Amino acid sequence: MRDFMTGQTVVRRDVHRSGRVWSEQALRVVADTGEALVTACVPGAEARWPALYAQARVEGRSVRTEAFDAMASGRWELAGAVWQETDLLLWKPPTAWFSVNAFFVPDGDGRRLRNWYVNFEHPIRRTDTGFDTLDLALDLVVAPDLTRWQWKDEDEYAHVRHLGIVSDTEHRAVDAARGEILAMLTERSGIFAQAKRWAAWRWEPTWPTPRLPRTTDRGAPQSG
Repeated sequence: MRDFMTGQTVVRRDVHRSGRVWSEQALRVVADTGEALVTACVPGAEARWPALYAQARVEGRSVRTEAFDAMASGRWELAGAVWQETDLLLWKPPTAWFSVNAFFVPDGDGRRLRNWYVNFEHPIRRTDTGFDTLDLALDLVVAPDLTRWQWKDEDEYAHVRHLGIVSDTEHRAVDAARGEILAMLTERSGIFAQAKRWAAWRWEPTWPTPRLPRTTDRGAPQSG
């Protein structure tokens, strides 16, 4: 397994079972341990998302449904984008069917933790430039003090299940991951055992905003 250096730029890619890239996002490595790969980004970080996702930011959630339909059909185009509004800290255990994300927003002269956000997704697959996974649409939003949480996008999860994007095997893994996360919250284990430490995290000001590597039309990184 390849280890990444603190401060190194890595690319998170969501990769469909066909092998096609669904999205990619530039991040910087905060820590890389046996427990988790921890990465982060700030507003302005480069990304490439399905064009329909970008459209959905303007036209609403119905367009996101169209994006999932495009994924099921195998026909979609990626558009350049940038991360907006929040600082993101992403904690990804190597074999987990989820990542735990922390979103930070401006607060006076500093930043504050807005919420934790559990993203259900494939386990990590490391690459030369970062890691691959696949977002499975279901999310859990958790209050900063860990006392309240709410499921999010269960309608979209039902839709991707109906489309066959999430298989029965993946669904069982997600169900198990739901239980794992709720246990972590109840027991204050995993990342939540260090919630105060991670809530105090701030972006290293000497780090440049993450950029995606230059790519060929087929999406393979170019040298130079």
